[in-house]
Amino acid sequence: MDAGDLAPDFTLPDDRGQERTLSDFLATGPVVLFFYPAAMTSGCTAESCHFRDLAAEFAAVGAHRVGISPDAITKQRAFADANGFDYPLLSDVEGEVAKQFGVWRKLLPLHTKRATFVIGEDRRIIAKIKSELNFTVHADEALKILRERNKVS
Repeated sequence: MDAGDLAPDFTLPDDRGQERTLSDFLATGPVVLFFYPAAMTSGCTAESCHFRDLAAEFAAVGAHRVGISPDAITKQRAFADANGFDYPLLSDVEGEVAKQFGVWRKLLPLHTKRATFVIGEDRRIIAKIKSELNFTVHADEALKILRERNKVS
């Protein structure tokens, strides 16, 4: 999946076990969907906390932040609770959604590539952000893209 592609609609459980659907999020604003390899690891914690710390900035551009990894619901819940996340973490244990977005790899133990998709309300991908090692670039770039988009609108 790249900019301009239509993002697949999907439903996955969040860190509280509630079924969440991409189109439901998009009904009230763009979505910044970030895939991360594993909850409770240093890099994923740094990335996820950066998304948390920019809550006001994402709210100002009307965007939802949604994290997704192959971790089970219980691990996602522990990760969210330990770090005070104010956005949902989705559990994609079988990697079905990661495969649809082209970020699944067969390597163990980290199946999911670190990638972020900025998705417009029409389900079109506005941008794809990739970096395995720069943990803050995902939120920073997504925010920059959404700010620019709002200037044009």
